[in-house]
Amino acid sequence: MGETPFDICLRKYLVPDRKPPIFPITDAMCQNLNWQLRNSLVEVDYKGSPVPELAESFESSPDAATWYFKLRKGVEFHNGKTLEAEDVIDSINLHRGEESKSAAKSLLEQVKDIKADGKDTVVIKLESGNADFPYVLAAYHLTIQPANTRGKEFAKGIGTGAYSLVSYEPGVKALTKRNPNYWKAGRGHFDEVETFSIADVSARINALQTGQLDLINRCDLKTLHLLKKAKNLQIIQTTGTRHYTIPMLTTIKPYDNNDVRLALKYAVDREQMVKKILRGYGSVANDHPIGPSQRFFASELPQRKYDPDKAKFHLKKSGAADYTFKLHTADAAFGGAVDAAVLFQESAAKAGIKVEVVREPNDGYWSNVWMKKSFSTCFWSGRPTSDWMFATAYAADAAWNDSFWKHDRFNKLLKEARAILDVNKRREMYVEMQQIVRDEGGVIVPMYADFVAAANKKVKFENPAGNWPLDGHKNAERWWFA
Repeated sequence: MGETPFDICLRKYLVPDRKPPIFPITDAMCQNLNWQLRNSLVEVDYKGSPVPELAESFESSPDAATWYFKLRKGVEFHNGKTLEAEDVIDSINLHRGEESKSAAKSLLEQVKDIKADGKDTVVIKLESGNADFPYVLAAYHLTIQPANTRGKEFAKGIGTGAYSLVSYEPGVKALTKRNPNYWKAGRGHFDEVETFSIADVSARINALQTGQLDLINRCDLKTLHLLKKAKNLQIIQTTGTRHYTIPMLTTIKPYDNNDVRLALKYAVDREQMVKKILRGYGSVANDHPIGPSQRFFASELPQRKYDPDKAKFHLKKSGAADYTFKLHTADAAFGGAVDAAVLFQESAAKAGIKVEVVREPNDGYWSNVWMKKSFSTCFWSGRPTSDWMFATAYAADAAWNDSFWKHDRFNKLLKEARAILDVNKRREMYVEMQQIVRDEGGVIVPMYADFVAAANKKVKFENPAGNWPLDGHKNAERWWFA
């Protein structure tokens, strides 16, 4: 057990400009804090498989349309209340319905009914089968709190997690303390966890080097070689689902024209981006979000390469040859986003495409630029399954469909693939979806990026998961001091 707090710094990226009375579970700090305080029915292990968490077990009907989740007995919330089925049902229903603004709403539209079978079993009926449904219940949105927890009560952070909330200043810092009654054996080793959100790269690195922090995420790859030289520090590199994107609002001219989108996709020199931006900590991507480490990755799709001639062809065909494309960016999007935009500007120029880089302030980027400006840079941690990723950011009705792209065939396949239990058939469908997104989608996906963090060598861990940064954002629960 550590005598001193575990000090974590998470680089700000989706922190809202205002300070709401609840946790906006859309930024790195709050995702990490959320997992300190709460659990879900299911979690994703380091192999990428769904395993029971608050559920003791789960099983489905033969058609995977009805799922049964048996809850662990004796699990208590921080306020002493015993976990029951009503808590699970209410926590999930919070994200359902016409009035819901939750990004998890699209994930749960497949849910037809959810009910209790006694106090310790939850039965969920789907509109049709979904063999991957347990993954959905591992979403960070769907952590469990006591029934009827809303508003200020939600902000108290009451959960079943390894730590309970002591104090919280949105977008700045939080303090949690170890839950002495935590139900998971061998988890939750720190007496306290201090979590900070610091945007300034130099300040974060200096705090780590001087011992003020034990861990920082999203390292600046330009200066990573300096951290490697420090005898008291370690670099933590995890291959997962993260990717960097350049969304185009397909509801706005000229991005409503697929030839414009193809011209811009061919104008990206992906190899140079991986070399100069990721510095080898990643690989080229193929204009869709499903990475090589994932189950249904379409390895058979030809890799799109930098091709100025094809870029010129599609731009001329679109009739937008004289258009100046304003690319809005800030390093708040991802480390090196501004440099990536400049590289894009240079490679596009060789194809006769005029790209103007508009550098935006880091503060307010996600409120004022992302999904507001017609052409911008973006960061995605990815999702454990193809269905989850597509449903979150590419489905027509998804809250985070950041290109506002709609494609009838794609949306039809997305719904149908969930109900297909034949793995080979499902793979065919997901491959087609990747091809549609690649060739007709509204997002340029130039590179897959590894998760890279740095920590004091006294911080120990085993087999970090790659479904999110920092061991699925469960580092506070899973890691320990030597």
